Formats: sequence, structure tokens, C-alpha cells
Amino acid sequence: MKFRLLRRRLSVSAPRVSVRSALPWPFRWLMAAIVLGFSGALALWAFEFGKDIAGLDRNAKQELEQLREEVSGLRADLTSAQSVSNTSESLLTTEKAAQEQLVMQIRQLQADNLVLRSDLGFFERLIPGSGSGDLNIRGLQVERLDATQLKWQVLMIQASKNAPDFKGTLEITFSGTMDGKAWSMTQTPEPQSVLIKGYLRQEGLLDVPEQAVVKTVTAKIYQGREVKTMYTVKI
Repeated sequence: MKFRLLRRRLSVSAPRVSVRSALPWPFRWLMAAIVLGFSGALALWAFEFGKDIAGLDRNAKQELEQLREEVSGLRADLTSAQSVSNTSESLLTTEKAAQEQLVMQIRQLQADNLVLRSDLGFFERLIPGSGSGDLNIRGLQVERLDATQLKWQVLMIQASKNAPDFKGTLEITFSGTMDGKAWSMTQTPEPQSVLIKGYLRQEGLLDVPEQAVVKTVTAKIYQGREVKTMYTVKI
């Protein structure tokens, strides 16, 4: 009888038996999580320990420091280059302004030189003047610019030193012929007021008829109605 029962239990027709764990499933999940965490921590420790052994972490830190130093150096070079560029632009602007000012000064000097040359030529062409006393006309020049325009220049001088200022009038008369008849004309309808302080140079332009032929030019200096001095040139 016992033999039959034992054979029945060991045979295929034996009843099924289920084995269940004594721990509930939340404790099983907690244990699995603990095991996984411990495994991850162990793997991380092994990785870090391997880097320390191989020297990878130390080299990375040194390279990082070197890169930081290089970046700092490049920034300093960039700042220096920008400063040099700004200084160069400022110098160029200053130099350009100085050149423009120098050009203006040169033009002014050229204009003054032309005036001085004109004055020098005028004085060099002076001829002995006429008149008596302290007031003389030392030069009278007439130049024809075109068929209808004349340019005149006259220099009036007080011969004595420390002479008082002379106030008077200047009249320049142009004489000649036009259409076979006598013709004359003055530089202005009325005599021109002058104030001579040692010397005085006057000049002007006169429009004349195209048919007029100017032969003589006479300069007179008046004080009131009195002619103080006069001078005549032939053209």
C-alpha cells in the first residue's frame, strides 16, 4: 500500500504542487532596487578608480587649465589689438586734420605771396613822382584787361616822417579820343575819399567804350578844392 502511494506521487499523475515565497512582492522589489543601486555604485567606483590609475582625470584638468590660460592670453591680445587699432584711427584722424590745416595754410601763403609779388612788381615799376611838399604820387599804372575794361593802380606817399594823416580826395581822369573826337572819363562820378597814413595804395577797374582810345591818365589829389599834387602818364 505504501509503495503504491509513493509511486503515485512520483508518477505523472501525481497532483500539482505550487511553491510560494515567504516574502511579499514590495520587499522583493526593494531588495532588487538595493542590489541594482549597489551594482551601479560599484561600477562607478570602478570607473573612477580606473581613471585615477590611468591618469586621465589629471591630464584633463591640466589641459583645461592650459586652455583657460590660452583663452585669457587671446583675450588680452584681442584687447591690445583693439587698443592699437583705436589709437591708429585716432592718429589717422589727427594726421588728416593736420594735413587739411596745412593745405589751407599753404593756400593762404600762396595767396599772400601773389599779393606780395603784385606789390613788389608795382613798387619796382615806380617812376619818379611828381608833386611838392610832403605829399607825392609815386606811381600810376594802367593796364588794359580787355577791349572795354582798364585796371588802374596808384601809390600816394607822404615824404616826411611822422607827418600828420592826410584827408582828401583822389580823382583819376582817362583822356583820349572816340570816333575821332576828344574823350575823357573819371574812375568815379565823384572824387574818391582817401586817408593817407604814411602811404596809401589804391586800385580799381574802369569800364570804357570799346571805341574809346585812351592816351593819357591823370591822377589828382585834392584837399578841399585845392589840388595838392597831380601826376600824368601816357599809354
